[in-house]
Amino acid sequence: MNQSDFNAATKNLDERSVDVAIIGTGTAGMGAYRAALKHTDSIAVIEAGEYGTTCARVGCMPSKLLIAAAEAAHQANNTELFGIHVNQVEIDGKAVMQRIRSERDRFVGFVLETVDEFNPEHKVKGFAHFIDNNTLQVDDHTRIHAKRIVIATGSRPSYPNFLAQAEDRLLINDDVFELEDLPKSVVIFGPGVIGLEIGQALSRLGVEIKMFGVRGSLATLSDPLVKDYAKKSFSEEFHLDTNAEVKQVTRTDSGVEITYLTKDGKETKQTFDYLLAATGRIPNVDKLALDNTELHLDERGVPEFDRFTLQTNLSHIFIAGDANNDIPLLHEAADEGRIAGGNAGSFPEIRAGHRTVPMGIVFTDPQIMTVGESLTDIEARLPDCYAAGSIDFLAQGRSRVMGKNNGLLRVYAQHGTGLFLGAEMFGPAAEHVGHLLAWALQQGLTVNEILEMPFYHPVIEEGVRTAFRDARAKLQLGPAMINRCIDCGPGA
Repeated sequence: MNQSDFNAATKNLDERSVDVAIIGTGTAGMGAYRAALKHTDSIAVIEAGEYGTTCARVGCMPSKLLIAAAEAAHQANNTELFGIHVNQVEIDGKAVMQRIRSERDRFVGFVLETVDEFNPEHKVKGFAHFIDNNTLQVDDHTRIHAKRIVIATGSRPSYPNFLAQAEDRLLINDDVFELEDLPKSVVIFGPGVIGLEIGQALSRLGVEIKMFGVRGSLATLSDPLVKDYAKKSFSEEFHLDTNAEVKQVTRTDSGVEITYLTKDGKETKQTFDYLLAATGRIPNVDKLALDNTELHLDERGVPEFDRFTLQTNLSHIFIAGDANNDIPLLHEAADEGRIAGGNAGSFPEIRAGHRTVPMGIVFTDPQIMTVGESLTDIEARLPDCYAAGSIDFLAQGRSRVMGKNNGLLRVYAQHGTGLFLGAEMFGPAAEHVGHLLAWALQQGLTVNEILEMPFYHPVIEEGVRTAFRDARAKLQLGPAMINRCIDCGPGA
């Protein structure tokens, strides 16, 4: 573009100068806006799409609505254990999907009400990209000169190119909740959090499900004992192959044909109504023209940052929420938005924000829970310097009473100090157990200190006590082990 063309293209731009520009109004962006507003009223908050968070529109809330319907159907179909016989359960797929959309829209409405409270002079609609370290252009209408910038652009579903062969029968999780009726069959690629939650829910609502994964991965689990336990349980409900060999995906007149190898090596073809790609998400930073800045990018093209201040190598630019792909969870995005927005507002005064211990929950049945360090990380950091305690919920009292006695909890602690390090669980009430363990970990409790806490009877949480008792029996405590393990690590 020559100078005259450039001048013609930019002469009608609305030029603004602000203290803080925030790109994105999802959970992190909204948190950043509220935090920055405490320090300055000179703000531009930029949104390219519809207002409303990923959680409310296509994530946490609609998926939990689908799961709630599935749990109701599953409970109605499984009362014989208690001597209660229910006539045939009928599932009205259209009514199920209508409630999901109606309640989803209600949750989105709450978010929109919050955005409506933003100062209208602060809001800018359009796609933003960097012109230089301090300048953003929004579409072809606005140029913003910002002293500080918060990148809070979120993430989007990602899938390998060969799945695109499903054409109009390809779904991402965003699309599932727009279906007018439950399909008859769905093949799911990706047994991660999204794939497992939606897949099991659809299966319990009468949809034929087959789920394929690679490299044996399953949700967020790293402990092979917990992973194998969960894999066996899910496989009893629907077809699950975490080491699948899929040869071809073809759009046919009747749906999507999948050619794959069975576990005995036999080539098989099957047609499904839809293919759901649940193969992960990528940060929305690739269209920001980051190459026009001096930001340092990692191998994924994401700006490098300090997770306690959310500050990049350019001290006036911060990145928060799913855009940084650190821990893509709503509560983490909210915390990061608050930290990034607060630091952008108070700049050059920067404060390290409080970060909670890692905690993840998958709302399958049984649920999956991870807290603190994964077993993989512990083994890398503390080889031969940790002990693991376990409980199989098969015989656990309250779980058996409720017919929920399916699951395994593993807790990890350090030799010498007895410090609690982390846990993985597939089992009943894992969302509640996870919170207890996260609180204990954040308080820096040892195994002995946890076992001194009260445990009521009969409750599922008694299983936590059993697991920690098992860990204590395996722990080697005392000064000698502290000295041995204090610097324990690879090569130590």
